[in-house]
Amino acid sequence: MHYPRIFPGRSRRRVARLPTGPSARLSACSLACGLALALAGCATGPSFNKPSPAAPDDWTSWRSADDALRTTVGNARALPPDWWRAFGDPTLDRLVQRAFLASPDLRTAMLHFAQARAQRATVEAQRGPLVDATGGAVRQRQSEHGAGTRMIDVIGGDRSTLAQALSAPFTLYQMGFDASWEPDLWGRVRRAVEAADADVSGQAALLDLARLSLVSDVARSYFELRTTQRQIRLAREDIAALEDREGLLQARVNGGVADHLDLERQRAELTAVKARLPELLAQAGVSANQIALLLGERPGALRDELAAAPDGPTVLPDLALGLPSEVALRRPDIRAAEARLHRATASIGVARAELYPSIRLGARFGYESYLNGEFSAWGSRAWSIGPTLALPLFDRGRRKSVVQLRELEQQEAAVDYQKTVLKAWQEIDDALSGFTAEQQQERALQARMHSAGQAYELARARYDAGVADFLSVLDGQRGYLQARRDLAASEGRLGTRYVMVNKAIGNVPLPATEERTDR
Repeated sequence: MHYPRIFPGRSRRRVARLPTGPSARLSACSLACGLALALAGCATGPSFNKPSPAAPDDWTSWRSADDALRTTVGNARALPPDWWRAFGDPTLDRLVQRAFLASPDLRTAMLHFAQARAQRATVEAQRGPLVDATGGAVRQRQSEHGAGTRMIDVIGGDRSTLAQALSAPFTLYQMGFDASWEPDLWGRVRRAVEAADADVSGQAALLDLARLSLVSDVARSYFELRTTQRQIRLAREDIAALEDREGLLQARVNGGVADHLDLERQRAELTAVKARLPELLAQAGVSANQIALLLGERPGALRDELAAAPDGPTVLPDLALGLPSEVALRRPDIRAAEARLHRATASIGVARAELYPSIRLGARFGYESYLNGEFSAWGSRAWSIGPTLALPLFDRGRRKSVVQLRELEQQEAAVDYQKTVLKAWQEIDDALSGFTAEQQQERALQARMHSAGQAYELARARYDAGVADFLSVLDGQRGYLQARRDLAASEGRLGTRYVMVNKAIGNVPLPATEERTDR
């Protein structure tokens, strides 16, 4: 087969020649840089679309309880973030503020948030180039029979003299700068930063959840303690009243106007009330320890502060929860689930970018010399520049499996988000129904206590007048004491139900000044 030859100067057609020399190398590097910058705007993987959680139009919808438990909820404004101040209890206010500053759980959540921000900064640093400075002075000796002296045997000559000269110890001085940069051709770093941002948002939501849970736990434990203390106070008042009643009956027995049966019945009732007191005292200690743990204190550290229990029923304001759609968006667990979905979506792009080639641009400049006096000479300079291409060819499907794994994780995160939204509305419905039911029960127990008190006084008057036996007095007394205890317990549960409503709607309190986090 004949191949035509092209002779320079004899053809009318000009042959394009690639430039050579330093300018050619610079042009190639410029072309590679330009191509990398052009491709750096690409990003593989799906883009995240912020989901809109489902929400009812008003608070009368999406309720499972009977219509009798539906209450009127205001939409014009939401409950204030410092909702625990509605109780008007200075001790509770101080405990909440101390919990903000000293709670171990809250500090742990803050550290997780700070770690997420630090991790985000680490990922963001991959966008820019890496520059290192190196330097050293190494004393070394080459082997007389190593790879460096093999050329002596090939060339021939006085091997002994040359080998001794080449293997003589010498000091090698080096100093230079290394720079490298991997263009984000397929958006791997961009998606990684997006995933890191989602982690930061998720940890911020978990920090809000920790703050809300902390306030709720402090308030709930506080109401349990105050309810127990009130039960203790009622029990001691009942014991004192029953002891007085026992003294009167003893006097009537001694005077012959009453029999011993009535006295023993009264003593049995007195003993039953006294038997409840140790259990109440132990329960109060458990609640106080729970508050101390939330504040990071030892057992007994808050004993004096929690000793004085305020008297009177708990007075709560009317509920004003705001718009249902806004409530769904501000719940910390929903925001955390959304952040997990966002991170899973961005991770798909990171995995897909690993399927494509990568280019790393590198450059090095420095000085190298084995002569001390020539180290800074211009002739001792050494440099290199150029791109490095990495092309994935065969890995037995590992990268594709990672992509499939990330896609499955995204589907799991989407299911988890839907479940979180449904669970949120279930908790809101349960909290509202429970609060309304407790309100109705508390009003009924107030009426019951009033009627039981009147029945007890009437039975005592009839017994003192001799027209009724002591059993009617004893029954009236038991009913009145039980009505007082039930009302005190209901008033304590009413405060706890109010706490549960605020936790269910995600009413996150503002952080204390000392523990504010710059987001």
